[in-house]
Order: sequence, then structure tokens, then C-alpha cells
Amino acid sequence: MRTTKKALSIVLAGVMTVGGMSVFSVSAAQTSTPTLSFKTQNALYAHAVSGSDDSDAWVAWQCKHNEDMEELNTNRKYFFLPSSVSSTSVELYNAYSKSVTVNNVTIPSGESREVSYTIDKAGNVTADGKTYSLTFLKSSAESAIYVNNSNADGNGKELISYLNEDKSNYSSATGAIVDRNGKIDNTSIKKIKGRGNSTWGKAKKPYNITYSDKVSIGGMSKGKKFSLLANYQDDSLTRNRFLYDLADAVGTPYASDSRYVDFYSDGYYWGSYQMTEKIEVGKSALVNDIDDTAYLDADGNVNKDFPFLCEVDSGAVDGEDYYVKCDDGIKVTIKAPELSEGDKGYNEVKNYVREKYNAFYRAAKKADSDLSQYADVDSCAKLWLINELGKNWDSGVSSVYFVYKRGSDGNYKFFGSPVWDYDNALGNATGSAWDLQNFGVKDYTQYSGWWCRFKDRQKRTQSSTNIINNISRNTQVNKAAVNIWFEQFVPAINYFAGKTTSYKGSDEFYTKTQYFDLLKDSGAMNYKSGWHIRTSSWICDHTSMNKADFDMTTGTYTVSNTKTSYNQGSFTDMYNYAADWMTSRAAWISSKWFSEYTPSAKIGDVDGDGEVTVMDATLVQKYIVSLETLTDSQLNVADVNGDGEISVIDATQTQLIALVPFDIRISVIVQRGVAGLNWSAAASVFDCLAQRLEGKHIPLAFKG
Repeated sequence: MRTTKKALSIVLAGVMTVGGMSVFSVSAAQTSTPTLSFKTQNALYAHAVSGSDDSDAWVAWQCKHNEDMEELNTNRKYFFLPSSVSSTSVELYNAYSKSVTVNNVTIPSGESREVSYTIDKAGNVTADGKTYSLTFLKSSAESAIYVNNSNADGNGKELISYLNEDKSNYSSATGAIVDRNGKIDNTSIKKIKGRGNSTWGKAKKPYNITYSDKVSIGGMSKGKKFSLLANYQDDSLTRNRFLYDLADAVGTPYASDSRYVDFYSDGYYWGSYQMTEKIEVGKSALVNDIDDTAYLDADGNVNKDFPFLCEVDSGAVDGEDYYVKCDDGIKVTIKAPELSEGDKGYNEVKNYVREKYNAFYRAAKKADSDLSQYADVDSCAKLWLINELGKNWDSGVSSVYFVYKRGSDGNYKFFGSPVWDYDNALGNATGSAWDLQNFGVKDYTQYSGWWCRFKDRQKRTQSSTNIINNISRNTQVNKAAVNIWFEQFVPAINYFAGKTTSYKGSDEFYTKTQYFDLLKDSGAMNYKSGWHIRTSSWICDHTSMNKADFDMTTGTYTVSNTKTSYNQGSFTDMYNYAADWMTSRAAWISSKWFSEYTPSAKIGDVDGDGEVTVMDATLVQKYIVSLETLTDSQLNVADVNGDGEISVIDATQTQLIALVPFDIRISVIVQRGVAGLNWSAAASVFDCLAQRLEGKHIPLAFKG
């Protein structure tokens, strides 16, 4: 897990007052003549940070557009403002050749003024002899990204128009990164170009950005290379973020950090995006313990063994991708070292990757194989669980990454990571009907039912070439997955759902409410600007759901008798649908595995003798008063309630567990994120303990 920290307080996006104040008023103070870094048009421009010397972080007023970028209702203008702007005023620049009247106050040509406004309330503006309706909207996103080049092709074409002509086009640019507190970083862009496969063919396009120096986006660790994800196919704009952050929370290696951002270029607002660490190798990159030269020794010869980064990608293309065909025709793209024909070791690397992947693949196809000889079992289990939780339609087909490197035992093996590309997950795709029929899967569009075990499995042979399918059926992986699910995934998802109030797994994983507060206003701007909420036939039913829940204390799975309805035209509802689908799916998985779960670590067993006794409670008490020193592993099991602190509560709960060691409910609730919290289900279990101590006959609950 990357140890990046968010300097984010979830005092989340501002509460806006829309009372009886006039829509616009102008302060006569703050008069300036700013210079913009890009070619302006007859328009008003808003600055991300009032009064600053920055020349890049400006956006023009604009009309709503269709998906061909044609303006709709040219008399109605909007300002799509970043989160850094004050909720009550903004600096406006007049790029018209004549003065512009805003609510009967004049802004001279080529000058700016601070203008007061009310969010989402229209007022009238007169400019160049025309009167326009003008509405201000303000984002809640963690950062704003500005990328400007009015001459990207050398012939006067602005940046995005040039890039969108062909995915191979690229350009440099000036730029600004503006966080929600108004801090501006004007590091220039060394290279920006289009990215993606199917997503590149959509109207709202994704890009890769390389900065000229290391930058931080909204508190992320500094880096140079980022992917700007459009999330066009995801009406919630957040499925990738949910699963990337969850992967990080459960300790998946190289999980990409990301932020919600608003994207601007040459004075135009392009929508709500997700700025994500790009999957790259290198000391300051996401995969930071591999580089492109590791395959060569000091003399420039190819090493006998070496690390590499690869992607299972059915869409790899000759002449574009450096890839090998492995067993059963599987295409594996070599991402690092990424070599060109004629480079030292070009063929040797291909042969090595083919050999190692084939060995891994053959082992994975055998359910009873010792997969640990070829792969890190825990990371492969987590990769499967992320795909299983999401019912990811692309599971095992594309964007399936593996890092091949030395494990803790000193042997080279595959690690399932990084996770990538989940907009086609969490209830967001039906795929092709004939595929589903071929798999024998009838409930793909529901949150119930196993998925990865059927993906690409042939009815006749029951075999599959899909690597995630094969991993999901390996006995060794399944044994590890059950405990990983309950001890790492479940506490995180319970926190996400709001069932627990604290979570110590990661400070970069939030509740669904917190994510929404960061995204809601940016999402509103995204759709108000002209992008459509996708409701086409390939998306599964987003209109209703009987939400599910699972009670860890009793092992009870409950499906609501009342349908929750979702309005497909509402961003809020589409966000809630994605979040509810994830928590309901998690409940279903928990219900199927609960009977197989035995806690792997005995919480409370501080002395490590395999039992929880009064001696363990005594050790905790001694530690509290500084009479005993505990190791990190001892501290982990001593923190019974999982609140990150060792206290008298932990000692007391250890004593209680010691008194009634056979009640499986006790073992369950003391796992992270449940015990010690103000949750009635947990309290009821300890109430049973108290009654037993009083001499009452309270039946024990045994596993199974």
C-alpha cells in the first residue's frame, strides 16, 4: 500500500447561501489588467484565485453543449467555477473590445473586477450589445487542472481540438494546478496526449499528462505522470475511485491514488475528471521498485532473471504494442521494460516474459496447484476480490496488470497489481447477451451471484483462458480470500457504508457520504455543461434495488422488502445506486463465505500462546501503565476494538473474551471495525457475556 497522505479535511464542499441578495454586485476595489496565457475570445473570464498573478487558471463563460460540442441556447451562459473560488465572489476579466455591463456596473475592456454572485441563480449581463442570462456554478472537487496551448499544432489550433483529432497527437502546454484552498502550481506540461481504448472513442475523452517537474494533485504524492480519466461511461463518475481506494485500503500493492478534479483547457471547461497516478515504473512512479533498466546487468547484458510489469490485454495491436502471445493465444503486453525493435534484449525480454507468464497461467488453470510457487497468493486474491466485488465486465480480459519481482522469500513471482479500469463494474454493464448465455450466468445485472468463476468459461469444457477466472477457482487462493475478505475488505466497506465510525486501514478511504460531498458539485457542473447521464441499453437497470445487508454478529443476510428507487436523470441518484450496489454486493459475498470464516489472528492473544486468557489482559494493562513493552504484532492483536489505541477498553474486552472463549460471535465482532463501537449488535453480544457472568443460562453460538 502506498503511504501517501491526503491533506484533506472532510469539511467538505462549501454550503452555499442563496438568500435574497442580488445575483451580481461589483466591488469597485480590486481593479487589475491581467494577462491570460492563451488566446481569448469575446467573452468574460473567471479566475480561479482572485487577485493572483497567475495567467493560466482562467475559464470563459460558456453555453451548454451537445456531444458534438455544438452550443445549445447561445443566449444562456454559465460559469463553471473551480472549488478554489469564493462562494460569494469571483474575479471576472472582460475580453470584449468594449466595456461590459454586469448588473448596471461597467467592467472596462481588458480589465478585471471582483464580482459578487449567488450560486445557481441566473442574472442578466449585457455584453457587445446583447443581453445574456448568466448562472454561476461552483465545484466541490479536490483540485482543478488547467492546460493551455492555443497553437498546439503549429497552425493556430487550440490544444484539445488538436489532441482529439487523433490519439497519436501530443503537445506541450502551460498549466496550472489549483487546489481547493487556492494554492496554485504553474508547472508546465511536458506532454499531453489521448489515452484509452474503447474510452477514446467516446465524446468526452481521457488523456495522459506528463509534467516537466514533480507535482502534487490535491495532496497526492508528487509525481510527473498522471492519467486524466473522463469516466464517461460511468454515470456516477466514481466507480474507479471507489475501487482504487478500496484496493489501497486492503493493502493491494501499487494501488493508484487519485482525486476528483475539474478540467479546463484554453479557457474552456471540459467536465469532471479523475486525476490518477499513471501506471508507470521508476523511483518516483506508481511501481516504484522497478525501472526500465533492471533487465540489464552492469555489462549491458540481459540478466538471467529480472523484474517486469505486464498487462493481460486482448486488444494489443501489432505495431502499436510491445506484447507476446502466450498459451491459448493470450496477449500479454510488456509495459516495462518497454522496448522497441532493435533495442538491446528486445527478443530476449519477450521470450522471458512469455516463459514466466505461461508457467503462471498453467499453474493457475489447475485448481489444486501450489500457486505460491508462481505468484503472491494474497495479492492475487485481492485482485480477484476487487473484480468479484465489482462484477467487472472486463475482468481478466484487459487492464489486468501483474508485476513480476522477488517476493519476501527471495523468489521471483507474479503480484496481482496494480488494479485498473472499473467504470464497467458495480452494476454498470450487462455486456453481450450471447456471452452471458454462454457463461451460464443469469444474474449478472444483479448484485448477487458469483461472476469471475464463470467469466469466459466454456459450457462444454468448463475450462477458461481467463486468468482471473482461473485464479478465482484455485483452492489456495480461495482459502486466503475468505480471511482477506472478512478481515480487510469487510471493515473497509462497513466504514464506507457508515456502519462504523472509525477505520484505521487507510486515511485515503472515505465514507460514501464523504466521497459524495467531494464530487457532488463537480458532477452537477459536468452534466449541466452538456454531458449526458448514460442510460443506453448496455447499462443495466439503474432504476431500483432491494438493498442488502449482512450482520457479522449473527451471520444474518437481509434483503429489504422495499425497493429503493433511483432517478436515472439524477446524478445524486446514480451516485447512490453505485454506492448501494457495492455495499449490497459485499453483503451477498459475506453471506456466502461466513460459514467458512475462522479468524486468522486471535485478537486478544497478546502473549502468542494460541489462547486468549487473563494473562493477555494483564499484559495489556501493564503496557498501558508502561510496565511492559509490546512488539508491533502484539500491539495489533492487543487493539481489540480496532480504534488504533491501546486502552483499558481493550484490556476489559480481552478479559471478557477469555471468560467465554467458545462463542464464535465474540471472535467475529472483535475483528476490526466492529467491537467497541456504538453499535447495538455488538453490544448485544457483550450483554450475553454479562448475563452469563450473572449465572443466567445463555446458549453459546458455535461455528457452523
